[in-house]
Amino acid sequence: MKFWSLPLALLLCACSPAPSGPDAASAPAAEIRPLAPAASTVGTAPANASAVASDVLAASRWPLTPRRKADGGKWRIAYYEGGQYRDYEVILKATVRGLMALGWLRDMPLPADNNPQAGGFWRWLAANARSDYLEFLPDGYHAAGDFDPKQRPVVAAALLKRLQERRDIDLVIAMGTWAGQDLARPGISTPVVVMSTSNPVASGIVRSDDDSGFDHLHAKTEPGRYGRQLALFHDIFRFRKLGIVYEDSVEGRSFAAVDEIAAIAGKRGFAVQTCHAPFNGVSQQEAEARVTACYREIATVADAVYLTVHRGITPQSLPGVLEPLIARGLPTFSMLGEQEVRQGALMSIAQLNYLYVGRFHAETMARIFNGASPRALPQVWQAPAKIALNLETAERIGYNPPVDILMASDEIYARISPPPAPR
Repeated sequence: MKFWSLPLALLLCACSPAPSGPDAASAPAAEIRPLAPAASTVGTAPANASAVASDVLAASRWPLTPRRKADGGKWRIAYYEGGQYRDYEVILKATVRGLMALGWLRDMPLPADNNPQAGGFWRWLAANARSDYLEFLPDGYHAAGDFDPKQRPVVAAALLKRLQERRDIDLVIAMGTWAGQDLARPGISTPVVVMSTSNPVASGIVRSDDDSGFDHLHAKTEPGRYGRQLALFHDIFRFRKLGIVYEDSVEGRSFAAVDEIAAIAGKRGFAVQTCHAPFNGVSQQEAEARVTACYREIATVADAVYLTVHRGITPQSLPGVLEPLIARGLPTFSMLGEQEVRQGALMSIAQLNYLYVGRFHAETMARIFNGASPRALPQVWQAPAKIALNLETAERIGYNPPVDILMASDEIYARISPPPAPR
């Protein structure tokens, strides 16, 4: 494959920014399929100027200043997730840091590593957060098991009943697509802030990028985010066959931005080879085994790979996912971010540990506590254009990054970091 060099200005424009199973050896053979063309073209342009101006005005009406409720009490926050996906805790921590920066919480160090227990960090937060304004409810953690489709309707119904009858929650953090979908419905008056969804529009959580469709609901949207990532990746490597892995479900296609990938592929003329690996309704062990098997198959048919968001890709499983791709000299782009580049993906968009995302969610919550309707606040957000690059991976696949790529890289890793020890 020929590698291309790009002017720095073009790079910065393009690179804007989710019961015991079988082991890997016994995983079913993966099936490779070409991706069907997208039914409709997915827009990649950010919100128009008038919409942006309207959003700025709406946000400016509501201050960020910490305040208690009208009755003098603290704002009570609860949490709902579909399962234990590693980035959920990372984004929650980034949001907590944003609330600290705004003065809603007192400064405190947060645990560096993810808590291995379901709801572990939430319980830690409820016990350790100090604030004159906010309370993280000790009994406020809700989860549908670990992405268990049987538990999902039961847990969602119980939370909905609590919101409608007990009314002891002032805001719900809905983490992930399942949680957002379950709370995007009429009959809820409690504000809901949806976080960590690849595409809340495509997954049916919100009506559009600019309008949630429900007064109680807010979800961050990034129109065209993954299309811009792929445009950057294709501009550099000019691949003809891109490999992706995802679960073939509404949620799985949303997590992996499949429709947006198909639209970009159609515009640029490259083929997309796909492999389906489940993540809902299977054990963590099986999710990891199936996704690893898929990437091993993808390595034989693609000349570049886009690492999509999938529950089966963890810090422990990622080396096995990347090994066949690196061995065949394939460039890889991580949809998730720099944490996968640190472990051996070639490149991604650097998100500084979700610092900017956390601040956006914290400001949204602060404005809601100051009287804003969630629906009235801006949803569209764009990450700063910063690249993450792994030099050891580049060397191993035979790629010598030109100076303009290096200049556009905000985070450069000289070596591939080993996975953290399991806890």
